[in-house]
Amino acid sequence: MTAPLEGVLVLDLSRVLAGPFCTMMLGDLGARVVKVEHPEDGDVTRGWGPPYDDASGLSAYYLAVNRNKESIALDLGSPGGAESVRRLAARADVVVENFPPGGLERFGLSLDALRAANPRLVTASITGFGRTGPDASAPGFDLLAQAGAGLMAITGTADGEPLKVGVAVSDLLAGCYAAIGVLAMLAGRAATGRGGHVETDLFSATLASLINVAQSALLTGEEAVRHGNAHPQIVPYRAFEASDGAFVLGVGTDRQFERLAQMLGRTEWARGRWATNAGRVRGRRELEAELTAIFRAAPREEWVSRCRAAGIPAGPVRGPLEALTSEAARALGSVVAVEGRRFVASPIRVEGASAPLRFPPALDADGERLRREFDLPR
Repeated sequence: MTAPLEGVLVLDLSRVLAGPFCTMMLGDLGARVVKVEHPEDGDVTRGWGPPYDDASGLSAYYLAVNRNKESIALDLGSPGGAESVRRLAARADVVVENFPPGGLERFGLSLDALRAANPRLVTASITGFGRTGPDASAPGFDLLAQAGAGLMAITGTADGEPLKVGVAVSDLLAGCYAAIGVLAMLAGRAATGRGGHVETDLFSATLASLINVAQSALLTGEEAVRHGNAHPQIVPYRAFEASDGAFVLGVGTDRQFERLAQMLGRTEWARGRWATNAGRVRGRRELEAELTAIFRAAPREEWVSRCRAAGIPAGPVRGPLEALTSEAARALGSVVAVEGRRFVASPIRVEGASAPLRFPPALDADGERLRREFDLPR
């Protein structure tokens, strides 16, 4: 079986993270992705280090989101560069861009015009805060989106300051939503023969991903608060310190809590005021204090093993390197190698098809071949 997007040509006019993450996912599913970069420095993330790969000189940041792509260097501000984009778009199935609103139009490259020349073309735009409203002109930085959409306000300890998530999650969410939109448009095109436009932004993507926190705020009219690693509606559901490290415990049902009480020799917990989740939420502080004292007495792996044997959801708190080298990652094939370097594999596994894996390209690595293939100006 070929990869699902085999034969789909994606023209990638994006840079940094949200757009390149979107197009990398499409490439992982078999699409051919042509990445357009400025001739002088290319995608700015090429220089976002350290660390850098010793052999290629590419930064870890760039390597993370640019596999399975071909690179061509084009100056969109020149007549030849703009014309090259038009010719590529005329043959493409998808164009993805994340310029600020009006950015492409400055080069005479409106998406409307590209679709008029190629009615089957699917175009996708990712902005920071959309094209309307008071923040439309704000830079599309992940930090601004996490802050403005409420994610920072609910991240961190209850008595601490608001914190951003440890990775640029607003960029990643917007990239995922854009990829879903592109796939939906391609599916629709199979029936209608016509493409169309997909739009998302970091702010909307982050706001939509607040899920139950957002819905609770809408229902109550009250501002959400931080709970650290705990859950606002489920207790106990948080990280605890064992004698040698942290682990998480997720007791989602009263039956699971009864098992926990039995495992710990505290069967009276399951018959008293903590027998229901509502009672545990009300008594959160006292119950969590009891559990904290108990869990300090034994190692992390012992608690995880005992909980899992009893049917209680639990797992270790790992660092990224520990997670990448864990038995779980090995069993799932979560890390793959190409040209002697390891990469995080796509989490999308398609039955009967293996995702391609090509090393991220050097700047303009495919430029000459692409200029010949698509008859581009020189």
